Amino acid sequence: MSGKPRLTYLNGRGRMEPVRWLLAAAGVEFEEIFLETREQYEKLIKDGVLMFQQVPLVEIDGMKMVQTRAILSYIAGKHNLYGKDLKERALIDMYVEGITDLMQMILVFPFSPPEAKAKNIDSIKERATNRYFPVFEKVLKQHGQDFLVGNKFSWADVQLIEAILAVEEKIPAVLSGFPQLQAFKKRMSNMPTIKKFLQPGSPRKPPPDECYVETVLKVFKK
Repeated sequence: MSGKPRLTYLNGRGRMEPVRWLLAAAGVEFEEIFLETREQYEKLIKDGVLMFQQVPLVEIDGMKMVQTRAILSYIAGKHNLYGKDLKERALIDMYVEGITDLMQMILVFPFSPPEAKAKNIDSIKERATNRYFPVFEKVLKQHGQDFLVGNKFSWADVQLIEAILAVEEKIPAVLSGFPQLQAFKKRMSNMPTIKKFLQPGSPRKPPPDECYVETVLKVFKK
């Protein structure tokens, strides 16, 4: 295939949202197919489209790519967002993996029972403010540059701004003790491609609601 990348997932954030973010940050337009039924998902499996019987699926450059990390690293490499050498790539990988660990808590939050939500919010806040955000605050303060790695915009920056905004949706004042991250958020949000992605009507998905949770359970749970 040629032309725009084509993304197959549900009409919600989930594991596809970082892919949308990275493509948008790179200035790449894409098309989306939204799964709404179990039958659509099973047809993909039956047709042999999903290597491990899982989505996200991204069709790009003649490939049918699965596994979020593989998709993201390919896009980052293709669009020069993956550092200039192996050392920079290793740093980007470490930062991305850390952010992904934090985002996993956000990812599963909508599926937690009502009685657990307050406790889970506290856990997200504790983890963000004591383990993850201090790392990036220190990095930005120590090297005094606009970006996390090599003073150049990279995949790590995209992942971090996505995470900051996602955590702020649940804990609005979470950056109150992190002046470097506050400035980083402002810089990233004003970059033309990201600013466009943050506007209403963009492919960015809203926070998961009950309808999204129901669709996930309908499509993926037997």
